[in-house]
Amino acid sequence: MTDISLATQFSALALLLVISALFSMTETVMMASNRYRLRSLAASGHRGAQLAVDLLAQTDRLLGVILLFNNLVNIGAATLSSVITIELFGDERWALGVGTVVLTFLILVFSEITPKVIGATYADRLALIASYPLTGLLRVSHPAVWFINLFVSGLLWLMRLKRKGESHAASLSMEELRTMVLESGHFIPQKHRSILVNLFDLEHITVEDVMTPRGAIEAIDLAAPEDEIRNHIATSYHTRLPVFDGNTDRVIGILHLRRLLGRTVEAGFDVASIREVVAKPYFIPADTPVYSQLQFFQENHQRLALVVDEYGELLGLVTLEDIIEELIGKFTTSLPETAGKLRWGPDGSVLVDGGQNLRELNRRLGLELPVDGPKTLNGLIVEYLQDIPEAGLSMRINGVPIEVVQTEDRMVRTARLFRPASGESGEPSAE
Repeated sequence: MTDISLATQFSALALLLVISALFSMTETVMMASNRYRLRSLAASGHRGAQLAVDLLAQTDRLLGVILLFNNLVNIGAATLSSVITIELFGDERWALGVGTVVLTFLILVFSEITPKVIGATYADRLALIASYPLTGLLRVSHPAVWFINLFVSGLLWLMRLKRKGESHAASLSMEELRTMVLESGHFIPQKHRSILVNLFDLEHITVEDVMTPRGAIEAIDLAAPEDEIRNHIATSYHTRLPVFDGNTDRVIGILHLRRLLGRTVEAGFDVASIREVVAKPYFIPADTPVYSQLQFFQENHQRLALVVDEYGELLGLVTLEDIIEELIGKFTTSLPETAGKLRWGPDGSVLVDGGQNLRELNRRLGLELPVDGPKTLNGLIVEYLQDIPEAGLSMRINGVPIEVVQTEDRMVRTARLFRPASGESGEPSAE
């Protein structure tokens, strides 16, 4: 009878350890599951996901029911272990101590650590299954869980602690969302990840960062000879061109070549016809956020704006395409002869125009040139040297070796950039 009784007791102890393992795994599964994935499945009608979302919305009750049964099982296992130890070795102190150590080892390995690791690894799958029995247990044990949570709430009140709601706990900052996108792996294609990250960056970029600098704007000067104007229009790669009269600060309007074409077909070409078809120029401050400007373009039905500083002086030009390209990358080629030039040559160098935008350089060449100051390579070099450099002068800015190739009209016209050594970065230094 004693052997049968001991065998039964050992079987009961093993069963209690298994039940404890299931509760431990369930606790980890519910806490480690992806709440956003569960909500997505619940929205599509998945019953298990709906139950899991409901359980996570009442975390105090969820933890209460799991810990209630888990602790009952662990205490039962400890009591049964003591009974078995006494039957085998008597009530010797050393025997009870050894029994306690052995049971602690069994609970840690088989009922705590192993099931929790498994639960954390397969949390999203198991949460859909565990939600069914947990919902039933919560309904059955609701009075007991409610009674226990009364004391929990009282303790939290005494410690002046407030419980966060599910919606508050699940809220994410912009940086956390950005990190989630970057670490999404194969769930989001690389191109889509790039667009989403660029979208987050729009909040911190101004139109000055993406505009075409004043010196690189293609415009029509009405003070030029008529043949020169006609040739300029015929060879232009743009459909909209700023028009000024002798002075680039006096922009009189924006010329849409399609409107001019319709007029010249009927009445022939002359400078006066250009004045009649130009649209009113649209000016914006240089510090306008790109995201806001995208909305302004939509509200004002515009595609092109002239960027001015605080004194009203022309700084550059920004188009709707410039902003879209910040999101999805380059998709147009305004000047075919410049296409593909921004790439490292076989010798690890590249020849760059001084008016090249620094953000574009960083994006196309994988550099980290500072963009919180000047927006062009010429501006960066001049600001660093505090002088107009001579051809042949070299420097290193943020780990990027730069050689001035040509200067003209008080600015760097051409510079040669060299691929930085791997991991090389730091403060700018002259060479």
